[in-house]
Amino acid sequence: MPSVTVENYLKTIYLHQQRRPREELVPMGELASAMSVTPGTATSMVKNLSDQELVDYEPRGGVRLTRTGDKTALQVLRRHRLVEVFLVEVLGLDWAEVHDEAEELEHAISDKLLDRLDAFLGYPEFDPHGDPIPSAKGMPKAAELVDIVEAPQGRAMRVARIKDQDPAFLRFLERCGLTPGQLVTVTGRDAVADAVTVHPDGKDPVTLGTSAGRKIMLRPASQRR
Repeated sequence: MPSVTVENYLKTIYLHQQRRPREELVPMGELASAMSVTPGTATSMVKNLSDQELVDYEPRGGVRLTRTGDKTALQVLRRHRLVEVFLVEVLGLDWAEVHDEAEELEHAISDKLLDRLDAFLGYPEFDPHGDPIPSAKGMPKAAELVDIVEAPQGRAMRVARIKDQDPAFLRFLERCGLTPGQLVTVTGRDAVADAVTVHPDGKDPVTLGTSAGRKIMLRPASQRR
């Protein structure tokens, strides 16, 4: 079983790969910043991962996962997101505090226990923040989502995914009624103020800065998931 450090690097590389075209490398400076280490430390670790054939590393270029590295990263994400579901739905923890708990537990669960946990939870497809949960066979096909800033104005949409796991941000969204599954309608945009107004169903309208709005992903209202 890979070490905690190896799993964390692979998971981080995977998540940063999702923000760019598949063949584009993750810059080493970006990886080092995400891992809170120096560039030299990140480079040494990536070279070690390359020796294990978990990543492809190009000096002065960056890094991407190999097929084996990709598979390992998805296993870590599967553990993390299923643990989050368990902590929220079974133990009743706040959705704003489960990310850090899952960061610890994701490395301690065996595949056998994970399969039992998946079955116990009813094979959930999404974690409490709307992130898709990989199955034992891999990540499901990504749904086409749009953030609040780019969403059509005046059309009911449904909150699908929150891209920021910061507890304060999640609690703010909960107070505003901007949680996964909630129906919302974008009612206004202000280019000068760099803001967007959204009206959650049954709640008061909320004005968000575009940086916050881009962290809230929507899907058509007809799709509950």
